[in-house]
Amino acid sequence: MPIKIPDNLPATSILEGENIFVMYENRAYTQDIRPLKLLLLNLMPTKIVTETQLLRLLGNSPLQVEVDFIYTASYAPTNTPQEHLIKFYETFDDVRSRNYDGMVITGAPVEQLPFEQVAYWKELCEILEWSQTHAFSTLHICWGAQAGLYYHYGVPKYELPQKMFGIFPHRVLAKHDKLFRGFDDVFHVPHSRHTEIRREDIEKIPVLEILSESELSGVYAVADIGRRQFFLTGHSEYDSLTLKAEYDRDASLGLPIQVPYNYYPGDNPARPPVVSWRGAASLLFANWLNYYVYQETPFDLTALERAQSLAPKR
Repeated sequence: MPIKIPDNLPATSILEGENIFVMYENRAYTQDIRPLKLLLLNLMPTKIVTETQLLRLLGNSPLQVEVDFIYTASYAPTNTPQEHLIKFYETFDDVRSRNYDGMVITGAPVEQLPFEQVAYWKELCEILEWSQTHAFSTLHICWGAQAGLYYHYGVPKYELPQKMFGIFPHRVLAKHDKLFRGFDDVFHVPHSRHTEIRREDIEKIPVLEILSESELSGVYAVADIGRRQFFLTGHSEYDSLTLKAEYDRDASLGLPIQVPYNYYPGDNPARPPVVSWRGAASLLFANWLNYYVYQETPFDLTALERAQSLAPKR
């Protein structure tokens, strides 16, 4: 089944070229089914790149998906054309009266700042609170996962001595969990971050469970006990050349950056990187959409009610 996205979105031609089934708005109106309604809060500076990466994965499932895009009104993006934001994005005020089957909150390059010093932190807290009652399932990614764990459960983040940068092997701890149904014993995930969350802090929260981790990159996937909130510390959505672009950028600026781990053959940046995470990424998003959104969400979204988290807020 297709992913329904706005007509003329820049991602459309890229996805069609990759044989992702894209349905234009006009055709979707003739379909006699209710698509899953998702909300994407895009906090990344290069919004067009990020939306393409995520739509690629959200569109690779048997389900019809309809996506709305929002950005924070309290911080004006500078790396995305204003005409793109006006045409394809809304603000939180525009969508706060709506209900969604699922929500995705992206990462952001602000992880080295204390949460409260992030320009849009107050607005993000309002959105995170709203998501508990207006989105049936929420998927938080990288800094979005750290922010969600901190806001909902008081879980802190810690500065790393060196950037966690590369493609790392992971294992599934909660083998019964449907999010990882069909996964191999070892799967790979890209990471690109300067901070981390720690197992001992997660284990202090009775309503949280660690689903997957890596001996090298630490905790990867965390879920609440009701499986309405998922927190992923990596970037499964990354393209084949995303880490290369980050490495080349920092190296050209003379910044201290190590060669991404397990990314280039022989750790040689002159050679094309090897993609080893795409299959797991597709399965992860398909499992989330199927088992925790489609199978669980009420058909009538106007009746959507979500219990507030019992964990103390910070």
